[in-house]
Amino acid sequence: MRNFEELGVSGNLIKGLKELNIITPTEIQHKVIPLLIDGETDIVGQAQTGTGKTAAYGLPLLENIDADRKEIQALILCPTRELGQQVAKQLFKFTKYSERIFIEAVYGGENIDLQISALQRPTHIVVATPGRLIDLINRKALDLSHVETIVLDEADEMLSMGFKVELDEIMSSMRNVGNKWLFSATIPAGIQQIIKKYLSPNAHRITVNPKNVVNNKINHQYLICDDTDKLYVLLQFLKTEKENRGVVFCRTKATAQKLAKQLQSKNVLADAIHGDLQQKERDKVMRAFKNGNVQILVATDLAARGIDVEGLSFVIHYQLPESEEYYTHRSGRTARAGKEGVSLCLVNPSEIKILRNYERTLSIGFKQIRETK
Repeated sequence: MRNFEELGVSGNLIKGLKELNIITPTEIQHKVIPLLIDGETDIVGQAQTGTGKTAAYGLPLLENIDADRKEIQALILCPTRELGQQVAKQLFKFTKYSERIFIEAVYGGENIDLQISALQRPTHIVVATPGRLIDLINRKALDLSHVETIVLDEADEMLSMGFKVELDEIMSSMRNVGNKWLFSATIPAGIQQIIKKYLSPNAHRITVNPKNVVNNKINHQYLICDDTDKLYVLLQFLKTEKENRGVVFCRTKATAQKLAKQLQSKNVLADAIHGDLQQKERDKVMRAFKNGNVQILVATDLAARGIDVEGLSFVIHYQLPESEEYYTHRSGRTARAGKEGVSLCLVNPSEIKILRNYERTLSIGFKQIRETK
């Protein structure tokens, strides 16, 4: 595996990467960065959460920005405000030792007038959710006529969240953009249509082997119990973790709400995020979690998109996810920045076969642990 310098990344960006403890390129970075730095191209990258795709497209993007031109040169579309904020923050960190590149994140649930005001400043890269971008375009609040690169990050999530009409409107208005980079964990029919309609037929196709996706610093465990005993088992586990923080995943909003209340009644510093929360309430919960006032975050899969909180010791799968991709996304919340973490599945006897399937498809091993009395 080549290092970042051999991939064509400049010294100042590498200096910023080292400070973030990003030393060795991941598979997607290794495959994608040389192609994107090299010149005008379209690309379809199939890569799941946790593969390092933000740096895979972000580093070439930063390399190709002309800091002297005070105009928007790149647009990144993301499904959620959390992912948008995370991407903008990461790109900003990469540029610590480089020429000042101005990045603005815009998304729904925030005062649009404040975002319009922020866009009056020199801006090189806009990170946006599709709905808010359309609003800003309709208000003539930003000029996208100089955009040379458009990135669709987690394209399948944008479709599943109902942004098909917005994506068509944005992409059809930007057909002449030289670089179109699409990244998606899966390539369903809707994504295939977008690729066929808007990307070059000669677009590069890059796929990351799912077996290389899961972080090897994560300790995958499972505990067998009846569904009726899960709350008790979870409380016993949390006692052993003392002050450590983590995320407990549920499959449904109703379960997440109920579990958070049950934990609170047992004096656990817990709260929930799910799709029924208003943005203001969601932000309040996330602030409390990040500053330590909430120790345990109970979350549904979609609500947890884009969560990036440092120092999480564990992830609990109170209910198993709907797919192995979601398992990868969930477990990737822990063991960040070189640290180790635990991903614990609470399963009933009939669910063990699902874990065996994860072991085969994701090339991971689960260790059975016993209930602590």
